Amino acid sequence: MTNLYRTLQLEYLDLYLIHWPIAATPGKRAPLSPFDKQELMPMDFKSVWAAMEECQRLGLTKSIGVSNFSCKKLENLLSFATIPPSVDQVEMNPVWPQKKLTEFCKANGIIVAAFSPLGAKGVSWGTNDVMDNEVLKEIAKTRGKTVAQVCLRWIYEQGAVPIVKSYNKERLKENLQIFDWELSEDDYDKIGQIKQHRMMPKEDFVSAHGPYKSVEELWDGEL
Repeated sequence: MTNLYRTLQLEYLDLYLIHWPIAATPGKRAPLSPFDKQELMPMDFKSVWAAMEECQRLGLTKSIGVSNFSCKKLENLLSFATIPPSVDQVEMNPVWPQKKLTEFCKANGIIVAAFSPLGAKGVSWGTNDVMDNEVLKEIAKTRGKTVAQVCLRWIYEQGAVPIVKSYNKERLKENLQIFDWELSEDDYDKIGQIKQHRMMPKEDFVSAHGPYKSVEELWDGEL
């Protein structure tokens, strides 16, 4: 953590997350560089979370949380955590609504942060399935809104926090114009008919030699 704060030139973080529920052999590569599947190894959740809790106790971070954790993994974490995760940051949008996870998090006081709320169109790991969805386009046209605004409003109404990214001034304004209107029951009926699928199943974390032998095992069947 010392090197992290030196690099960021910060005294503390507002929120510190475990990015994925998996580990790789340490010391073989630079952080965030590509890894070989042979390097994948199980995460020692108890010791990692104990270190996260110590960071919060020392004032190095205001809050701690996780990312890409299923209900089962959250349940396991809660069974031994003395400081529960404040956030689970996950893929969430009208094409992948995460209903089971959001209900679990609400029941346990965990905030859901929705990354890729628009599907990350144009990004190598993203999909056009959200922004090009005909149902969402129809709702947007009827409402006099954009598809992006419909998606962000939908996430807001689920009680989740959308993580948006834009450097375009007009889009930044547009993202804020979602609080003076609501989606109707008819809108929800239409959204409920959209075929659900994960945008990022993360097959590169699946290996016959690693802790997760299938995508189903990685996500604990939440597919």
